[in-house]
Amino acid sequence: MSSTQLSDETATEASGRTAIPTRFEVTTVPVADVDRAKAFYQGLGWRLDIDFKPTPGTRAVQFTPPGSPASIQFGEGTTTMEPGSLQGLLLIVEDIESARDDLISRGVDVSEIWHNEPGKGPVPGVDPQRRSYFSRASFADPDGNTWTLQEITERLPGRVEATDSGALARLLHETAINHGAYEAVAPAHDWWDWYAAYMAARQGGSASEEAAAAAGRYLADVKQVVVTRA
Repeated sequence: MSSTQLSDETATEASGRTAIPTRFEVTTVPVADVDRAKAFYQGLGWRLDIDFKPTPGTRAVQFTPPGSPASIQFGEGTTTMEPGSLQGLLLIVEDIESARDDLISRGVDVSEIWHNEPGKGPVPGVDPQRRSYFSRASFADPDGNTWTLQEITERLPGRVEATDSGALARLLHETAINHGAYEAVAPAHDWWDWYAAYMAARQGGSASEEAAAAAGRYLADVKQVVVTRA
């Protein structure tokens, strides 16, 4: 048996096994000025998770984009990469025009939207067919690390992992318990509206109390359900 055959067979065998879950959660972004970078990412509306100094001479700052399961970190003594050396970090959005407008309203210099045309490459403007993965725009942080907005409304087959039934059951149980407290003081409403808002907030990284408050605001603002307490 040749080494090529062995390699091919080993790869085939390995690909047939179920991999242990290894969730990618944080990217280190190299910056020169921590406070300047912190102000920039706060200006984007990203959630500040941490800002602390674990040991003398070090500092760690973490931000999470809205709705993202992954975060970024930067600070002092966290990386040997050159500031600005990360390029093309992807931010997935459902509406690239709205996302670009929001960034511009926050003072960010964003490129014009462009799309990939098969056989032609980058072409100015939003993809005429509004196909997923085609339309993009980019911007940079103060150090030159670049981010790319990519519009995705429909994922490729198999791209999204199946939901863990056990985890979903636990979240539903938690949601039901917290909804009970809201239901006790709220007028008649559709429970699924509250459930959806609460679960979306929890899956977005909010604590249970924050998620309950977010669900209450959603019903008040969108569904016009107003709670009046004696």
